[in-house]
Amino acid sequence: MTKDCRFCRSNGLLADAALAETARHFLLVGRDPELPGAVMVVPHAHFADPFAMSADDWADLPAALTLAREHLAPLRPAGFTLGWNVGAAAGQTVGHAHLHVIARHDGGTDAGLGIRAFLKAARKAG
Repeated sequence: MTKDCRFCRSNGLLADAALAETARHFLLVGRDPELPGAVMVVPHAHFADPFAMSADDWADLPAALTLAREHLAPLRPAGFTLGWNVGAAAGQTVGHAHLHVIARHDGGTDAGLGIRAFLKAARKAG
């Protein structure tokens, strides 16, 4: 636990309830209004980024991803985008490792466009 980390559950700063849990991870609903079909997979232990995660945390990640997929299944996604933001330069705003799992749909404005399209659009906007 880190005293001021809002994803460390033991310090009391996380107001959101977990959607589901595995032995080493919990799921939170995504809060970005532009990504209504998203969840985050968050390690129980505090790691600043995924590079610091333990082998046991990595071994438990498939179980957490299965729970994320099951949670998003009612949205009937045609695909998923998975992403880590590591460091402020990459857009990480919470200093606790977390994996974004984003449901993607056919027919949307971003259908068929991978993660590079998001990056390219951000460069053009900035």
